[in-house]
Amino acid sequence: MSFYSIITSLSRPTKRRIFLAIDGLLIPACLLAAFLLRYGTLTPPEAMRDALALFAIVTVTGAITLIAFGVHRIKLGTFEGHAASRIGLASITLAIYAVIVSYSLQLGTPRSVPVIFGALFFVSAVSIRLMMLVLLRYLRTNASDHTPVAIYGAGPAGIQLASVLSQNEDRTPVVFIDNAKSLHGLMIAGIPVKGASALPNLVSSGRIRQVVIAQPDISESKRQRLISSLEDLNVDVRVLPSIADILDRKSTDMISKTVTPDQLLGRDKVDLQIPEIGQTYSNRTVMVTGAGGSIGSELARQLLDCDCAKIVLFDHSEFALYSIEREISALTSGQDFEIVARLGSVTNAQRVRSVMQEENVEIVLHAAAYKHVPLVEDNVLEGSRNNVLGTLTVAEAAAKEGLERFILISTDKAVRPTNIMGATKRLAELVIQDLQTRYPTTRFTMVRFGNVLGSSGSVLPLFQRQIAMGGPVTVTHAEVTRFFMTIPEAARLVLLAGAFAKGSDVFVLDMGKPMKILDIAKRMIEMSAQKVSVEPDDGGIEIQITGLRPGEKLYEELLIDDKSLVGTPHPKILRAQETYLPEIQIAAMLKRLRKALENNDASDVRDLVRDYVDGYHQQSRDEAI
Repeated sequence: MSFYSIITSLSRPTKRRIFLAIDGLLIPACLLAAFLLRYGTLTPPEAMRDALALFAIVTVTGAITLIAFGVHRIKLGTFEGHAASRIGLASITLAIYAVIVSYSLQLGTPRSVPVIFGALFFVSAVSIRLMMLVLLRYLRTNASDHTPVAIYGAGPAGIQLASVLSQNEDRTPVVFIDNAKSLHGLMIAGIPVKGASALPNLVSSGRIRQVVIAQPDISESKRQRLISSLEDLNVDVRVLPSIADILDRKSTDMISKTVTPDQLLGRDKVDLQIPEIGQTYSNRTVMVTGAGGSIGSELARQLLDCDCAKIVLFDHSEFALYSIEREISALTSGQDFEIVARLGSVTNAQRVRSVMQEENVEIVLHAAAYKHVPLVEDNVLEGSRNNVLGTLTVAEAAAKEGLERFILISTDKAVRPTNIMGATKRLAELVIQDLQTRYPTTRFTMVRFGNVLGSSGSVLPLFQRQIAMGGPVTVTHAEVTRFFMTIPEAARLVLLAGAFAKGSDVFVLDMGKPMKILDIAKRMIEMSAQKVSVEPDDGGIEIQITGLRPGEKLYEELLIDDKSLVGTPHPKILRAQETYLPEIQIAAMLKRLRKALENNDASDVRDLVRDYVDGYHQQSRDEAI
């Protein structure tokens, strides 16, 4: 047990007796000092020897006065202006007692002595408490059983949090981190303010073991970017919610633990820092479709490090496009870097081709797609139009404009799919493979993802919301497994695919073993400082099994034919050359799909999928339940 813990473990009555004893000793000491200062000598004058009765009476009555004013009850950890004013009143009262006793006993004590005595007692009592606070803060900061905390945000929320943590038995506020340069070097609530650049050294030296983000009013996207920037520091990151969130969740824990995607992977992050990426995209104009989505926006961010000549952001959602364009433009402010935002649908051939021509696009990263399995299952026609014909439109425009590369973002659900979303992505792959045979100048390639943690619609934000609301956390089946990767890994894999592409190849990331969704749910609950409910009303978060949704598989696969795998320059990146359909069959499939869309015939789309997608199995309602 540390010395700090020994001190703080003392009982409240014991602490009060200690303070009363200290203040009691201060009374005669300050009275003595008052006489010495008045007479300007270190030798006790004759007048002071005649005032021994004054010392005795003032010491006794002074102790009673301190008890009456409750000076010994002032809590050291909350010492502030109100507490100092109470000591001030007690000091004035002591000075008045000294005057009354001196005149009553006709001691002839100089009138200035009681005044000096009162002032000395006030200064001494306050100074001792302040020195104790400094000592305790030092001991607490260096105690092994306390967690030193950096508060990210020196605003009102951060200052209030620092006050709360100062009373906390487990955490100690050590530093404020704030982006406002005007605050750097200041002391707020006795805590220094530094910039974000100081964090790595503080963490590596062990002076900080936890970061609490105290910016409850920032947007969710900014909060997630901030959390992502702190992930590499290997430090525990927590978030201070807004007062409304605290009241809504009825939680007694003000600081909620942030569960990052990396913590849920069950494996080490894959290092995808490859020189080939920079060489492939350097001085190129790159167009990202679906740029406002989870993957598209991350691609745009990572392209900033690739020394591109221009990034063309393309999306049909005005708000999503506005958001990512504003963010990327802010990140490139003052740099020789061109960002272009273009509204449009991937199904509009004229718009897609005109953007490519006007902006001199050289590489396309095609992230635009409808990807939510239940929604696409209930909206077969639009899912097919966007995922198949949209891909054809963009890829054909890229081929006819003679672009250097086209990278399609696909999914593991395209392998022997049981849902329309996966089936349409497989048809999109077949379209790309066909175009490669007819347009060899452009390198067409595909990337298959597992589930991307943290993307819209993934289990991470869904489970976080459910946990924040107190549960239940819903899992469709106890045995459902999925491959998982993080958004940065997914985006990096796309860029790598473009660098390694030879044409008509499929790239996958070695993501280790698939993980059970049920295990993900349990880990998220436990890592959010909660517990999994075992029985009703035990205070834990309940997990409910809801049954498989239509089109949902128990497990996913990444490759149609494992035998087709070949290596790449990166040990964790795998390439496959899979079989494809002849041009005449692709043409027939597209003609049939367009006719089904014109006739608004969803059943014909399902029949088409069954005829052209290898391994497609339409799951029945009974299987889904």
